Amino acid sequence: MKGSDILYKIMVIEDNEKLKDKLKKLLVQYGYSVIDPPLDKHIINHFKESMPHLVLLDINLPCFDGFHFCREIRKISNVPIIFVTSRSSSMDEVMGMTVGGDDFITKPYNPEVLLARIGAVLRRSYSATSDIIEHNGLALNLANYTTVYEGNSIDLSKNEYKILYYLMKNRGKLISRDDLMKQLWNDDVFLDDNTLTVNINRLRRKLKDIGLSNYILTKHGQGYIIT
Repeated sequence: MKGSDILYKIMVIEDNEKLKDKLKKLLVQYGYSVIDPPLDKHIINHFKESMPHLVLLDINLPCFDGFHFCREIRKISNVPIIFVTSRSSSMDEVMGMTVGGDDFITKPYNPEVLLARIGAVLRRSYSATSDIIEHNGLALNLANYTTVYEGNSIDLSKNEYKILYYLMKNRGKLISRDDLMKQLWNDDVFLDDNTLTVNINRLRRKLKDIGLSNYILTKHGQGYIIT
């Protein structure tokens, strides 16, 4: 994205193919990655697999309407949603906000205004480092303790999340067991060395289940590293 080192992923849910193609080209031109899912009842599954940073959502869709999909997304995610629709009544706008939308833009829209609104919503929704970090195909969602690899998602415990987050943020660096122990300090209770080992092993098993067998490497007597 221009002016940022974060590649934001935007899911476009729009049934007008001509308009959708123009919108996709505009977004790519301005440095966004575009996700274009099939418009069927499995849209929520596509959402879970791709983990977009923002959704552009039409209301009039062939399967269910945009309000329905917004409600379904809100059950599992706080990702920002902007309704982009030809329906311009105040009731539609109120409904869009009521079901969980972050903004509402009517067609036809000015492309520069749309880009400005997208940028504003992204700035409000994400810190400078984003709510998702990625490395070697693995995406860790900082908001809900989930991680995704090649479309396979797993839930992490709080301690598993802390371990993976710290190692991913320090990828390429050898992290000692003592450093990881400090990351697991919780409610004034310091976890013992065996607890760290248990959590590391559980995390590795979960990563193996989604296809990552050697994501966390052990340097015996020194610590752990993600390369």
